[in-house]
Amino acid sequence: MTTYTARPVGPPVLKELRSVDDAGRRTVPLTDEEGGAPLRCCLRRSVPGERIALVSYAPLRRWAARTGADPGAYDEQGPVFIHAEECPGPDGGGLPFAGAHRTVRRYSAEGRILGGRLVEAAGDLEAAFAEAFADPEVALVHVRAVEYGCFLYEVRRP
Repeated sequence: MTTYTARPVGPPVLKELRSVDDAGRRTVPLTDEEGGAPLRCCLRRSVPGERIALVSYAPLRRWAARTGADPGAYDEQGPVFIHAEECPGPDGGGLPFAGAHRTVRRYSAEGRILGGRLVEAAGDLEAAFAEAFADPEVALVHVRAVEYGCFLYEVRRP
């Protein structure tokens, strides 16, 4: 069985996002009083009292800039939570935010959507990744929350 790895928003991108987000807005840190925000920098939920920021992030656009792909109309940006200051990143333990109702969206090497799958049970993410990567055209997948449509993390071909 293949083990899939969730890829967080990486340190070079985080440095940029902590100043200006992908929509061109200045980042405004805040203290998370309640906790529970899904942090894309370390792939865990925030705890009360942490300094975080809600920023606009364009994951496919940034991937395309590194690979030379042109996502065209599939380029989109949306809100994500990150730590307001540098953090140690993920602890590497399993797939984060594996709750029910996730969408696994497939992308080609050209940055085009090749389809997706609704994952209704937390334990079905691995099967959704295996199904996606069984198609040789799939270069990467994005995992998104169904409730808000937010990008959670990326998984690339093993």
